[in-house]
Parts: sequence; C-alpha cells; structure tokens
Amino acid sequence: MQNGTAALREITDATFDEEVLRSGLPVLVEFTADWCPPCRQMAPVLASVAEEERDRLKVVQIDVDTSPRTTLAYAVRSAPTFMVFRDGEPVRSMVGARSKRRLLQELAEV
Repeated sequence: MQNGTAALREITDATFDEEVLRSGLPVLVEFTADWCPPCRQMAPVLASVAEEERDRLKVVQIDVDTSPRTTLAYAVRSAPTFMVFRDGEPVRSMVGARSKRRLLQELAEV
C-alpha cells in the first residue's frame, strides 16, 4: 500500500454504479480532467483525505472527458466538482478547489 494514494481510486462510466451507487460507505466523487490545473492541485489533498477518512468515506475520481455519461447524468459543468453520495444518492455538491481543512469541514456537515 503506497502511503496516501492507495485509498484514492479512479473510476469510469462503467464502474460508477458499483463503486459509488452501491457503496456501503458514503463516497466523495471528484469530477476531474487532465487539463484542469485546480484538479491537479487537489490530488494530494484528496489522497490525504482518502487515507485519513478511509474507515468512514470512500474517495474516487472520475475523468469528465473519458466518462461523459456520468458527467452529463449529474449535470457537471465545471472541474473540479465534488459530489458526496450516500446510499446511492447525491447529498452534497461543491465546485472548485479548496483547502483540506475546508473540504473536511464540508464533509463533516454530511
């Protein structure tokens, strides 16, 4: 297990249902893109959150360019967009890069 990265998974349109909608844990999904500088800025933050919160939260990334079906289904228009899913339903949406502290505060609310 690599320190800080093992808990962060990349998913696709094909794996979204299994990884997110059927997850036993709440899931933080980052809608991301290779061309997005704020998305790259969030990578170490998400890896850290994924590691620290692994017992109560799953953290995944989905690329908006390679997974357009899921991106359209949830009306994602900006990257990065973060959505928290619980029991297969989106319960929180946040747009834009943020500090780890702010992200953890927002996650504590859900």
